[in-house]
Amino acid sequence: MEPLVVVAGSAEVLARAGAGEGLLTEVERARAARFRHESTREDFVAAHVLVRECAARLLGTEAAALTLLQRCPDCEEEGHGRPYLAEHPEVRVSLSHGKGVVAAAAGFGPVGVDVEQPSRGMVAEVAERVLAPAELARVKEHAEPERAFLRLWVRKEALIKVGRATLDTLAGVDLSALPLDGSPLRGSWDGLHLLDWEDGARGAVVGAVADREPRLLEL
Repeated sequence: MEPLVVVAGSAEVLARAGAGEGLLTEVERARAARFRHESTREDFVAAHVLVRECAARLLGTEAAALTLLQRCPDCEEEGHGRPYLAEHPEVRVSLSHGKGVVAAAAGFGPVGVDVEQPSRGMVAEVAERVLAPAELARVKEHAEPERAFLRLWVRKEALIKVGRATLDTLAGVDLSALPLDGSPLRGSWDGLHLLDWEDGARGAVVGAVADREPRLLEL
């Protein structure tokens, strides 16, 4: 079965899930309560609800039947680290949230997802630290450098989430052979399938990677 990936507005997810917090664990609720801004808290909750819904669709079950956990491999503390499902450890899940928009992915192999919104100055601030020389050249010559950079950035963030890169090694990951224009875009790198697209309705760019070609999901 192919991996699934989905993007939605935070308000849309919470409205459908009845505020969503009833699905969260005690640890997740405690983390949500620590956010100072209500909008950020809602994005966090929506992402944690959406990843359950995505995994539930993959498994043919209900989101309420799934417990999302995170445990850091370094400090052994709960609440951060790569997410997983207590009832189905064989299923890989990934989630991401931005300002009012969330994304999730689920599959039986490695999956990673990232969602970002355009931010002025982002290219100048981080491009030289995270892009390979060939990627940087393509971004600089592109008609819309910020948009081109964002396409590369979400792909690389998703690669981090499947454990194929780190923030310190991103400049060594060269995706310059992949296209930067069009939506959705599909490609491959080092045995992984990459998918990214521009969600015009929410003003966001979403990137996903998986061991098999992921399928965009409508919830």
